[in-house]
Amino acid sequence: MNTTSPRWPSGHVLPDYGQGGIYGLARSLRAWLHDLQAGCEVAEVAAGEPARVVLLVIDGLGANFLQSIGADSALHTHCRRTLTSVFPSTTASAITTLMTGASPAEHGLNGWFIHDQRFGGVIAPLPLELRGNGPLEASRLTQRLFPQPSMFHRAVRPVVMVSPQEIAFSPYSRHHARGARVHPYGGREELEDGIVDAVMGLGAEGGFVHAYYPRFDAVSHAYGCRSAHAQTCFARIDAMFARLCERLAGSGVRILVTADHGFIDSSPERSLQLAPESAVSAMLAAPLWGERRLAFCAVREGARDEFEHWAAEALEGRAVLMSGADCIGSGLFGPGQPNTRLAERAGTHVLLMEPGWTIADTVEGETPFDLIGVHGGMSADEMRVPLVLARLQQR
Repeated sequence: MNTTSPRWPSGHVLPDYGQGGIYGLARSLRAWLHDLQAGCEVAEVAAGEPARVVLLVIDGLGANFLQSIGADSALHTHCRRTLTSVFPSTTASAITTLMTGASPAEHGLNGWFIHDQRFGGVIAPLPLELRGNGPLEASRLTQRLFPQPSMFHRAVRPVVMVSPQEIAFSPYSRHHARGARVHPYGGREELEDGIVDAVMGLGAEGGFVHAYYPRFDAVSHAYGCRSAHAQTCFARIDAMFARLCERLAGSGVRILVTADHGFIDSSPERSLQLAPESAVSAMLAAPLWGERRLAFCAVREGARDEFEHWAAEALEGRAVLMSGADCIGSGLFGPGQPNTRLAERAGTHVLLMEPGWTIADTVEGETPFDLIGVHGGMSADEMRVPLVLARLQQR
């Protein structure tokens, strides 16, 4: 990656789009799913071996959390190494990479909110909502918003997707699970049983189970990423993982566990709020999009100098300003054929927030809300995720 950009946030971690990141993990799994003669080194599967592989994605489980608070856990015992998330370090970007094998540059989902003027401006692609104006009509959006096929589509190995029942059949999920048999679940116990049932349902030829658990992310947002609530949630996840290893012992299954991103906490004192009537908001042609920890901006024509002057003075020590073109040119979004909307999605300017700092605005029809745990930035806590592998020996 080109690291000649004049400034980065302090303590930044750049995304690894080789074997040191979740992009490389996704690419390896995609290659294995589409070639019966291929092996999968990351899961320790030999070439041509009819293996059964589980990938359990724990939303928000950072490597630094696992190495500190989770140091005595079963997950930590089986942790092989750390990986980086993609850019930005957020669910929409990273989960899409883990379900397609495509980089954010290719799939174009660069935040919980993205900018797409075709559909009204700033939208949330996962729930398919226009910011401040509610749901969008899905039938005309899906193929244009999600141009990358699922890695399960036309796979030569059977695939089961174990997904929370509230999102299992959303337009986003239907597209990205295409080619897999979808098994919805209603809670952690059902997730555990669903993984075991899916594994046992795979035939002698083997196959793949992709499971996703979002609860740790929700708890970390609400209470803080190292709060008692988060630690309790993690302990329950770890106990589930240990039980999975026991229930599947002797089966030869490989259980991989990773995450889409980690977390960092932010205090109200480090939260910047742009008022709708402020001079800064008047410089913008659209609301902010992306994340609170990494905001993309559309600066109005003629306001560039004024905006950059404001950022240099008001955001010193709080954020690093980069142009959208430089953000793309730096390779932060990863390799591959760029999405046709990538320049629009990157905006004219990007605010890379310093550790602990966030920025947000509100639009008409939107209720402001506070988050304690946040992500999307470039700190090690947000960018580094674990790679866990439990190789259960064959009887």
